[in-house]
This record gives sequence, C-alpha cells and structure tokens, in this order.
Amino acid sequence: MKTTGVHLLRELAPHVLGAVVRRYGDFDAAEDAVQEALTAAAFQWPRTGVPENPRAWLIQVAARKLTDHLRSESARRRRETKVVLETPPGENVVPPPDEAQVEEDDTLVLLFMCCHPALTRPSAIALTLRAVGGLTTTEIANAFLVPEATMAQRISRAKQSIKGSGVGFAMPPPEARNASLGAVLHVLYLIFNEGYATSSGGAHQRVDLSSEAIRLARAAHELVPESSEVSGLLALMLLTDARRPARSGPDGEIVPLDEQDRSLWNKEAVAEGAQLVTDAMMRGPAGSYLLQAAIAAVHDEAARAEDTDWLQIVELYAVLMRMSDNPTVALNHAVAVAMVRGPAEGLALLEKLDRDPRIKDHHRLDAVRGHLLERSGEIEAALTHYEAAAEKTASIPERDYLLLKIGRLRGR
Repeated sequence: MKTTGVHLLRELAPHVLGAVVRRYGDFDAAEDAVQEALTAAAFQWPRTGVPENPRAWLIQVAARKLTDHLRSESARRRRETKVVLETPPGENVVPPPDEAQVEEDDTLVLLFMCCHPALTRPSAIALTLRAVGGLTTTEIANAFLVPEATMAQRISRAKQSIKGSGVGFAMPPPEARNASLGAVLHVLYLIFNEGYATSSGGAHQRVDLSSEAIRLARAAHELVPESSEVSGLLALMLLTDARRPARSGPDGEIVPLDEQDRSLWNKEAVAEGAQLVTDAMMRGPAGSYLLQAAIAAVHDEAARAEDTDWLQIVELYAVLMRMSDNPTVALNHAVAVAMVRGPAEGLALLEKLDRDPRIKDHHRLDAVRGHLLERSGEIEAALTHYEAAAEKTASIPERDYLLLKIGRLRGR
C-alpha cells in the first residue's frame, strides 16, 4: 500500500477503535477487530481505491469482525450476547454506522480509558501507545528499553485489566480524570518523541504520530487549561516540532541542531510555544514538561546556534534533575555542561551513566561520548564510540548520520 495510505490508516486507527469500543464495550475484542479491519483495508484499498468515507468503512468492517467473534463465542458457550439476540439469524448484525457516531472523535476518551487508575503507570502507557498511538510492540519496547516479549505480556495484561475493570466508555469525572492525567501526559510525550525521532526503521520522522500527539495535547489543554504541566507539554511539542522543516537535508539526511537553517523553523509554532511557557510559569508550579519546554524555548529563541544561552539551559537541567531520576535528562545535562565548561566536564558526568542499566547500553550514550571526545580532539576514541553507536541504533537515518561522521573523521 502507498505510504499515504499507511499514514491514513495510522491516523484513523484510534478513532475507529474508540467508536467500536463505544458501541460494544469490549476493549480487548474491539482492538483485535480493528486490527483485522486495518489489515483488510491494507489489502483492498490499493486495488479498489480509498472509500469516500474511510473511517465509516473501517468502523463497519471492524464491527462485522467483532460481531462474528461474538457469534462464535456465543455458539461455543451456548449463549448469545445482546447484539446477537437482537438480530434474526442470517441477517447482517451490523447496522450502518450512525453518522454522528462516525464523525465523533472518541480519541481523547480512549486515551483516558487506556490510562485507567486500575493499571500500573507502565502498563497504562504501553497500552495507550498501542491503541491510541498506533505503535508496534517493538517500537514500544524500544521506548521503554525492555525486551519485546516483556512488552507484549504487559500490553496483554493491561487489556485484560481494562476488560475486568468494567470501566465505561466515557470521559471520567474530574477526580478520576486527574488521577489519570499524569499517565495521559506521559504517553502523549512518548508518542510525540517516537514521531519526531523514530526509534527504528528507515524513517527519520513520522509526522502522523507527532501531529496526532500535538492534536491530543491541544485537546487535553482545552480540557484542563489551568494545568501548567499540560500547557508545558503542549509548548514542548510545539517548540520542538517547529524545527522539523530544518531537521532533514535534501536527501533525507539528519541535520543536527547547531547546523540547521533556522529561517526554516516554524515561527508561529515558536511564538505559540513560548507564550504557553510564559503563561504557565506565571501560574506555576513548574513540572518536568514545563521545564523541558523552557529549555526548548531557549534554543528556539536564539537567532544563531552560537547565541544559545547554554548557562540558562544548564540551570534548567539542574532543576529538572532534582525533580526526576531520568537518565536521558542527565545525558542532555552533560551536553549542556560541556557547552559551558568544556567537553572534559561533560565527559566526567557521563561516567555515572555508565553504571545506569537503563542507558548504559543505549546508542545515545555512545553517540554523546563520541561527540564530546571529538570536541576534545581525541579522534580515535571518538571513532570507537561513534562506531558503537552506529552498531546499536535501530534507526537507519541515525546510523547513516553516524557513519557519515565516521567517514569524515577518518578522511581528515
């Protein structure tokens, strides 16, 4: 199927799942039915063309698949579900999709459902990435830095927990919504990150994922505009996504931040994100997303890379590190320190991360160490770590970028 068709299916998947769950209530069975409908579309649409209303087509097919499943289960258990009892044998049990239901956007409701307090935080995030974000189990495992089999089990258990909880398909009341908000924000953060810098495969960016994350973050901001963390997350996404037009060269190659043509950055997104940061900082208190957004704003508001206020960035990262034990934050802090105090200081900070099992084998640690060693003039040592990073990354564009750096350094 053409790339545009794949993107369309990814975009429609959570909307279709929400509609089917709303109608039938069984999350686990609904997700299986939606996956079958997506597979059917991937085979049929290239031959027959995309339907006039692709969302309604997918809902109709998924509903039929789910009904077939319910009938099969009913026959096996010698009882029938409500939907089968109401339909005479031999007739199509799937009514035409209700137009209002087809057009209704259930994605935010689905998002809160997947982040139900009955689930552990990691399980809720994994399930939402699968159901709302459309990520594969492999991609989610990469985001969590765990084996794929472990992630598959986690998602399966989460679906069973949702089924067992009996939660209805509706926006939760404010108290329950607030209990789920942290998980909701975290999953949107991960979906955006996977779209902005794809962790595996041949694509550097997946605009469908990052755009969907921004759309849902806007919806969350409209729902709870008083939350500084919701504002911070939306601002972080906007300020980061604003650089997207300059992140790739003419042949799709990665262009690092300090080499990007800043005239290509989306000025409207920068202005909106910066204003969100300013307003949220005035409301306070500043949480991790708002602090990350403030860091992004410092980068985006510098006219040239050499104008970046790295000292302010170091200070913001120091606050962020006191707030959360996140190895990626510590890695970025080391880079910022190196920009202010020199690469030796940054390299010293990386030694602690060598003992952190969450990141010690990750390609980014090798890539950052290679970068700081290169800046120190230790070219052979830098090459060793660039080569290790290129071997470890599952992203083809990242690997190609690292190999290009290796080639240039060897050609000196």
